[in-house]
Amino acid sequence: MTATRLMVWIDQDLCTGDGICEEIAPDVFVGRDDGLWVVKEEAKHFGTGIVFDDGKGDGHGPEGSRGVARVPDALIEDVIESAEECPGECIMIEPYNEQIMSDRGV
Repeated sequence: MTATRLMVWIDQDLCTGDGICEEIAPDVFVGRDDGLWVVKEEAKHFGTGIVFDDGKGDGHGPEGSRGVARVPDALIEDVIESAEECPGECIMIEPYNEQIMSDRGV
């Protein structure tokens, strides 16, 4: 499994829909149909893929502060750059939290 020291989520109330985050770190951010962006965990990094878009069914999880994605260590600099470049300042980066992963069953 990929090493991870950080987690990330997007505050949809602050998202401007610019998409710079996905341009910089496409393995961590993805646009929704409504023009806002959310975080994701790619299967190539974590074994299974999940998009934190509040969608239903397998492969989807909650959005916002409840939808926290692990950041592969190799992508930390890209995620930090995404947060710094985001015009809405909506990208929230946190230290890895074992409790969140336990609650998710990971």
